[in-house]
Amino acid sequence: MSSKSTSAPESEIQLRPAQLKDLDAVESLLVEAFTEEYGQRSVDFAYQVRRLRKWYGPLKLLSLFPNRFQHLFTVHVAEQEDQILGMIQVSPFNHYRSTWRVDHLAVSPKAQRQGIGSKLLRHCMAQFREARMWVLEVNINNSGAIAVYTKNGFQRLAELTYWSLSADTLAQLAEQDPKLPNLYPVSNRDAQLLYYLETDQMPPLVRQVYDLDQRDFWTSPFDWAIDRTRQTISDTERVQCYVYEPERNKAIGYFNLKLSRTGQQPHVARLTVHPAYTELYPGLMAQMARLTQTYSPQSLSIASTDYQPEREEYLLKVGAEDMERTLLMSRSVWHKLRETRVSLENLRLQAVLRGLQVNQPIPERIDLGSAATDLIEPGQLDLWSSEDRSTGESRWSNGRDRQRPEDERSF
Repeated sequence: MSSKSTSAPESEIQLRPAQLKDLDAVESLLVEAFTEEYGQRSVDFAYQVRRLRKWYGPLKLLSLFPNRFQHLFTVHVAEQEDQILGMIQVSPFNHYRSTWRVDHLAVSPKAQRQGIGSKLLRHCMAQFREARMWVLEVNINNSGAIAVYTKNGFQRLAELTYWSLSADTLAQLAEQDPKLPNLYPVSNRDAQLLYYLETDQMPPLVRQVYDLDQRDFWTSPFDWAIDRTRQTISDTERVQCYVYEPERNKAIGYFNLKLSRTGQQPHVARLTVHPAYTELYPGLMAQMARLTQTYSPQSLSIASTDYQPEREEYLLKVGAEDMERTLLMSRSVWHKLRETRVSLENLRLQAVLRGLQVNQPIPERIDLGSAATDLIEPGQLDLWSSEDRSTGESRWSNGRDRQRPEDERSF
């Protein structure tokens, strides 16, 4: 993928939101672009698009009003002569939508080296102006995609590793005693505890890019109903628990486990541990392993970052398999300042400053001295208004010109 345009003129490429008739082409692009790259992680793009086609009507309805799933299917395509040459899917990353995520970006092989990927990126950044930050993940070996993202202002933020624990490994972990006396299910009352736990384990730069808030850990009744519907459709069940430290009144560990009822897809876990309590890894993993034993034998997928070395060491110790490494990249809207290449010469500041210079000599300050006080009648010194004192204006006022403070207000 490259941003150079060699054959298709920019005016002939139409960038627009995807429609129902575009889903076949979108599915082909995703399967063709990512099947080999994500094959080890068992990402079934064809299955995902088929679900989108089935629920396209309700998804479009959800997109009409603000809700947590408003942008569940925000896909834009690049079309030329009635052919879909590229697609991009984006979604908000946090509650206030200050950070957005590029979920997928794919370009048809026959449209490579035409800059379509860059056009789609810039199109979405122009469409969603509320975003101050953009994040994305790309396979660490996909040098072509990394080059496109780098050219469009994305920079390395962190490195992620996706691990897989086999069903046999989960069965062995389930035999261990979790030893988690203060393990509680998650509710909205715990949003503040989870917020501090999540932000405490992040480096400052990652915390700034993610821009999370307590609202990101709170679920409204409508969101809960939609999430339950999604679980029913996908034959999954979600379990969320956290470990509470009563002495410090804080959460020190948390997991979000999505269990597959059918056994056709791996279980997926999201794990957060406070950096000062890394000894919780064996107990939390044993607890999640026990929960998986009530379902069909299936592997468990879990991720780690390069700023969580203790997690990687533990996963290697228990025999987890390294499935994929990705690069987490971010882009700030302030990068646009560098793209405009504003210079002092372009702004002609020198000419402006010359126009502000005073050509006439400035008269020297006149010191009235004691002679001035002879010209001032007694009592007039007290009539210098407070406004004149603050601004330093040498304006004298008599009693008739002076107004009360309440008379000077506009409202």
